[in-house]
Amino acid sequence: MATTRSPAAAASRFAPGKSRDVVCLGRLGVDLYAQQVGARLEDVSTFAKYLGGSSANIAFGCARLGLRTAMLTRVGDDHMGRFLAETLAKEGCDTSHVRVDRERLTALVLLGLKDRDTFPLLFYRENCADMAVDAQDFDETFIADSKALLITGTHFSTEHTNRTSLTALDYARRNGVRTVLDIDYRPVLWGLTGKADGETRFVASEGVSAHLQRILPHFDLVIGTEEEFRIAGGAASLIDALARVREATRATLLVKRGPLGCQIIEGALPASLDDLPMQRGVAVEVLNVLGAGDAFAAGFLSGWLRDAPLEDCARTANACGALVVSRHGCAPAMPTPAELDYFLREAAADPARMRRPDRDATLARLHRVTPARTPHDEVLGFAFDHRNQFFELAQQAGADESRITQLKNLFVVAVAQTEQALGLQGRIGVLIDDRYGQDALNAATGRGWWIGRPVELPGSVPLVFDHGRSIGTTLANWPIEHTVKCLVQLHPDEPVEQRIEQESQLRALYDAVQASGHELLLEVIPPKLDGAPNAPDTVWRALKRLYNIGIYPEWWKLEPMDAAQWRAIDALIAERDPYCRGVVLLGLSASVEQMLAGLRNAAHSATCRGFTVGRTIHHEPALAWLAGEIGDDELIARVRRTFETLIAAWHDSRSNARGTAPGDPQANGARSHTHEERAA
Repeated sequence: MATTRSPAAAASRFAPGKSRDVVCLGRLGVDLYAQQVGARLEDVSTFAKYLGGSSANIAFGCARLGLRTAMLTRVGDDHMGRFLAETLAKEGCDTSHVRVDRERLTALVLLGLKDRDTFPLLFYRENCADMAVDAQDFDETFIADSKALLITGTHFSTEHTNRTSLTALDYARRNGVRTVLDIDYRPVLWGLTGKADGETRFVASEGVSAHLQRILPHFDLVIGTEEEFRIAGGAASLIDALARVREATRATLLVKRGPLGCQIIEGALPASLDDLPMQRGVAVEVLNVLGAGDAFAAGFLSGWLRDAPLEDCARTANACGALVVSRHGCAPAMPTPAELDYFLREAAADPARMRRPDRDATLARLHRVTPARTPHDEVLGFAFDHRNQFFELAQQAGADESRITQLKNLFVVAVAQTEQALGLQGRIGVLIDDRYGQDALNAATGRGWWIGRPVELPGSVPLVFDHGRSIGTTLANWPIEHTVKCLVQLHPDEPVEQRIEQESQLRALYDAVQASGHELLLEVIPPKLDGAPNAPDTVWRALKRLYNIGIYPEWWKLEPMDAAQWRAIDALIAERDPYCRGVVLLGLSASVEQMLAGLRNAAHSATCRGFTVGRTIHHEPALAWLAGEIGDDELIARVRRTFETLIAAWHDSRSNARGTAPGDPQANGARSHTHEERAA
């Protein structure tokens, strides 16, 4: 996202020496968005959970656009509060001043999308945590170290939050911190409508208008819709309301004019708003107006806090708002710089095509891959997602099939012990199925491991999904942290009818993960046609074919290859999908010695992130345990011994290949997208 400064703008808007761009004070709660678009809220059956609250949405959006952002508020000592703090932190927002309130619950909002003009809201905010934020929750230094302080209007609506907000404003004014008010007028939160009427956006109130006019002198930038400036000014017409606002404050006024764009007022108010240039946006079809204003504010601030000209700030703000109104939710709908650059460029070239940005495949992919993602720059994986093989082992050992579930639970224990013993937090991976391994999946989930979970029916050619053709229905019940793993025996020269069937299945899977949000791992193992060995470029051609038909998995799982083949794969991925997370090495039934050789070749790859090996690790100890020849402790010890041998070999090979010490991130081929890189 390009931002430029006017040649005449020699001085910054902000005091020097600030380590943070903006502190956002105000609402932070959970938004539960109806997933049935067009239904009455009474008829909605499922909801999507997102971060919400105007101040928090702005903080989230600013962080996504590369600003150094902090949130100042409270959450409850509950699961939803932890979710919100973790979500902000993952996006790069400073949550050191998101205080935990042990007396109150986190705020909650239910939101519906009935039609383009009807968006019912229910605010569950009675005595909620964010309205208890107190002046004791922060000190002057925290405010003083920021370029700007943003507060939204709801946090002036009670005596307590008004007092807290004024304290923060005093600290800001004493320390050269610029101040921003997003009026964010919700009549229900001022007690002006029935408690269930969160949808009403405007109710005139002399008391609210007088109160807002008392706080307006404290601000340098005021953002609002036409209705919000009417409440701030206490007048029926927008121009009269703006005149009263201008009497109260010398701030820059940013007036949001909906689909028209926005207008910026600096200095004296003109006689007519027609005398002000309209900063026009991109016209798009509306799905959801909720949160679009927060996206607008984040977009404007992303330029304003970098000293960009106000016209550039408005252009970014309008684009952010346009993208969010075309998407479900608010915070997760916020764009990245890469999305904005693409959207603005394409909209300038073909405005009609960008009226439906939600239908643009490139934009959808950028929205998926350019936000901050949980880093997995190295994957040290134990694969025990096998189903048929474990059934056969149980039969061979004369063990009851139910023992397989116990066995997989012990594998999780072994992996956890390895993680703890070797200090591998954030680098451990597992592949686990849900036929015999559901308990193991449950035990592994939430530990910060990279978790792959298979969807293919074992051995199926053409590819068939294990739980039926409706793969999207299957994924709807999966934790989002589970990576969808699909093994496909795909050969670029296989009979055309079979290839088309397999590609159709993979396309359905790819579309399903785009909708569900899960990452995708494709394990591609080309079969030997007519028993003849595969050519050196067979895997490369199979991957290229999938790229050609528009399938971009986050992960590939590939068999051991020689150095030349790895170089070809690296070049293909770099050319076709620079956002690919990487490749993990599979083991098949290789011996430890064969795996060590495969690891040495893979260590030179720029895209290989590690391995997910199964039978090499578990075959012999699993058979012995199922046969009753060894106990739990010996099983765990044997699994750990082989697993840790492979880990050590990978690190040694990687460090030798890169000339770095084992454990150095550079030795792992790491390529993480930091907020600074995304903002560049």
